[in-house]
Parts: sequence; C-alpha cells; structure tokens
Amino acid sequence: MAKQELSISQKKEWAKLLFTKENLTQAEIAERVGVRPATLSKWVNTENWQLLKTSITITREEQLARLYQQLQLLQEKILERPIAERFPTTGEADTITKLASAIEKLERETGLSEIIGVSKQFIDWLRLSDLDKAKELTMYFDAFIKERLR
Repeated sequence: MAKQELSISQKKEWAKLLFTKENLTQAEIAERVGVRPATLSKWVNTENWQLLKTSITITREEQLARLYQQLQLLQEKILERPIAERFPTTGEADTITKLASAIEKLERETGLSEIIGVSKQFIDWLRLSDLDKAKELTMYFDAFIKERLR
C-alpha cells in the first residue's frame, strides 16, 4: 500500500475527529495523525476542542434540526415584510451563509465520525479474539480515513 502524505489541514481535521470521538490520549492522537504532541496541544487549546468534545453529547440530528429551525425562522421573518422588501439584509444574508455552511460542515463531518465510530467498534470487537489482526486492520482503517479526508 502506497503511503500518501496528508496536508496539515487534513491532519488537523483527522486529529479533531479523533480527539472528539475517541478516548485516546493526545500523545496517541499525535502519533496516529503524524504530528508532534506540541502541535496537537496547540490545536486543542487554540480551537477549544475540549468544548467541542463536550458539545458532541447533543446528537447530530438535534444539531441539524436546530440549525434548520434557525434558518427557517430567519426565512419566515424575511417573508413577513412587504413584497418589495422581501430580501435579506446584509446581516441576515451573512447569517444565512453561516448557517448553510454549518449545516454542510456538520453533515460532512458526521460521515467521517460515523466511519471512525464503526471502525473503532469493530476493532475493539476483533481485539478480543485476534489482537494481531486488530492491529493490522487499524492500519487499514487509518489509511481509509486519511483517504476520505482528501
């Protein structure tokens, strides 16, 4: 299997997923992703990943529902105006763009987090009966996840 190098932003995204979804130490994450522990620590602290990890207790569906509801309420507010004024203000347009971006990002990230979650469950199950095979498959799952980040 050919080894492909990830960009810094791809490594960062993968590290964030591992940090928020897995029960790994920062050193383990840094090793798996291929960055220095100090780099990972900087990402965790400057981007407040701990808060993100805590907020993940809200399900994906709940988060998406809230974002869609906010978007709908804003659209309804715009439609309440006289016909000639039914367009978003600059601030409203900015909010619509941000909500749409958040929805798109959440839907994209969820796909990867689900892959990681299922991978972890399978590896944990396999580890009980065949540790060597679990280690081997971990390498393949990591390569697959790296590919999905591209």
